[in-house]
Amino acid sequence: MDIKLEKKKGLKPKHFGYIAIGILILFVGYQLLFSNSVSTFRTEKDKLSIADVSAGKFDDYITINGNVAPIATIYMDAYEGGRVSEKLIEEGAIVKKGDIILKLENMNLYEQILASESNLALKQNDLRSTKMNFDSRQVEGRRSLATTSTDLQRLKRNYEQNKALYDDELISKEAYQLSKENYELSQKQHEIIKVQTMQDDELRETSLKGLDTDLDRMQKTLGMVYQRLDHLNVRAPADGQLGFLDAEIGQNIAQGQRIGQINVLTDYKIEADIDEHYIDRVKRDLVAVLERNGTEFPLRLRKVYPEVRNGRFKVDLVFTDNKPETIRSGQSYNIKLQLGESNDALLLPKGSFFQSTGGQWIFVVGPDGGEAIKRNIRIGKQNSRYYEVLEGLQAGEKVITSNYDNFGEAERIILK
Repeated sequence: MDIKLEKKKGLKPKHFGYIAIGILILFVGYQLLFSNSVSTFRTEKDKLSIADVSAGKFDDYITINGNVAPIATIYMDAYEGGRVSEKLIEEGAIVKKGDIILKLENMNLYEQILASESNLALKQNDLRSTKMNFDSRQVEGRRSLATTSTDLQRLKRNYEQNKALYDDELISKEAYQLSKENYELSQKQHEIIKVQTMQDDELRETSLKGLDTDLDRMQKTLGMVYQRLDHLNVRAPADGQLGFLDAEIGQNIAQGQRIGQINVLTDYKIEADIDEHYIDRVKRDLVAVLERNGTEFPLRLRKVYPEVRNGRFKVDLVFTDNKPETIRSGQSYNIKLQLGESNDALLLPKGSFFQSTGGQWIFVVGPDGGEAIKRNIRIGKQNSRYYEVLEGLQAGEKVITSNYDNFGEAERIILK
């Protein structure tokens, strides 16, 4: 009896080859499909800005916008507080040094002046009274000293006469002794009066000197109060133009409060803001040019301010020769600031792509113009028109220079 053998079901070796080929096809197809959907962006060519990379001279300058300002500004702060009673000069007027701009009132200061004047008058009266008393005592002392001096001389003569008579035994011892005692007493009295007169003179000198010192101090104090009174007249600190004045009649002004400024018009400067990208290259004494109506006016960078605000820093430039005849404060000018010498370079026109890439990469258009591929580049210096290309591009290549915000993470742009 024949036995029927069944074929075993399962995968044969050749089947494994078919499976591997199928997986490979699926993987390649997936990669092509998925890769294109993630890294590719399609857009209309006419909506983009496309520029040529070229070789040429790179002029190392930047164009900045600056505003004309006075060469110096002097701020006016209130030396003394008070209420504005008069406003004599308006903003924009030309003033001379010392011109009164505002008049203030300060009742407390007026009271201080009255009190100081009263105290000074009292001190002057005290000085006069004290001086009269000392003068009277001095006269009396001089009179007493003269009297005792005369008495001393008279008693001395009497004593000497009696001594001679006593030696000749012509008078009694009692008479001699009395004349001697009177003479010695007169000597002591004279010395006492003399010392007292000297002490009175010293006391007079010391007292009057102290009173004179007090009086001088009070006069200086009153002078300072008068000076404060004069400060109620707000005066122009220099010749120039009253730039602004923050005060109105009836307004109370605090001591030290800023109330205005004087613009010194002997010369002008240009104030400008520069992108912080250039902060390491902008130095004092760089040269610049202001062009107006076909005439160039040379400038020098006088000051670089250290503070950076909102991505920009300030500089001041001054004219080194002539300036525009019609120049006025507040005018705006475009200025060409020279950062260095010109050199041969590969030039990439500036565009808003830089905001998205920081100059680290760019989309390069292919030879057929149908697509653009992302490529890493390296940029050096820049001016108002071009970037200096150091690596990554060749002369004659075309690049997309418009904004990349809509491209997302795409590395390939299909141009329709």
